[in-house]
Amino acid sequence: MAPTPESLLPLPPVTFHILAALATGDRHGYGIMQEVAARSDGKLRLGAGTLYRSIQRMLEQGLVVETNARPPARDDDERRRYYRLTPLGVATARLEAKRLADMIRLARATGLVPRKV
Repeated sequence: MAPTPESLLPLPPVTFHILAALATGDRHGYGIMQEVAARSDGKLRLGAGTLYRSIQRMLEQGLVVETNARPPARDDDERRRYYRLTPLGVATARLEAKRLADMIRLARATGLVPRKV
């Protein structure tokens, strides 16, 4: 039986970062690593082992697929593998983002996080 978005939550932080990196388009592994580092202001730098173990798990769960769509040859390296979010990946990322937003709201309401961060 295929997983549901709810059954995959909470996501490991690395998985959420990879899904967020792919939310804006297909990327190859190194591109995902660069996007995660940029979006986290350098606070999270994925190593190749962590990235590819996570991607393998995400492929098995149906969150991402390897795509055959490629950029023009002048901008590509044939050794690269490109990944794309699946509908399940999008739904899971959205549900996780809502879960995290709800947690921040709770933290603000209880004074654990200042109103303006």
